[in-house]
Amino acid sequence: MNEVQTPLTVGQLMTPEPIVIDESAAADAAVRLLEEHEISGLPVVDSDGVLVGVISESDIVRARATEHLWSRWPGLRVRHLMHAPVLTADMSMTIEEAAQLMERAHVHRLVVVGDDQLRPVGIVSTSDLVRALARRPTDG
Repeated sequence: MNEVQTPLTVGQLMTPEPIVIDESAAADAAVRLLEEHEISGLPVVDSDGVLVGVISESDIVRARATEHLWSRWPGLRVRHLMHAPVLTADMSMTIEEAAQLMERAHVHRLVVVGDDQLRPVGIVSTSDLVRALARRPTDG
């Protein structure tokens, strides 16, 4: 007898309590957080903790590649480098839906938001999806 498998959700797979950075933080602070925590991206929040963007290693590298921008702008802040608006997921989204969204948008992570749809409660990345798919039993 074939047992119907319940779809795995983003809420089951996400990394909870994501490390976030304030939009007014110095760009160098984002670099330090990414390196210190060995992560590739950070949700960006405003002073109320509301999600306003995402900053990734790619954003940092792009800015550093234009050294004249980096060195001549000592007030360079996270808000100047972040991507917005942010693609988000809710905890009930299936991993298949999350994978399709990431593929369509060419992104490597989704910020998981709480019921208020404003505050980040987790992160799900392409690496998380690959690990989950690798553990999934095959049909054959």
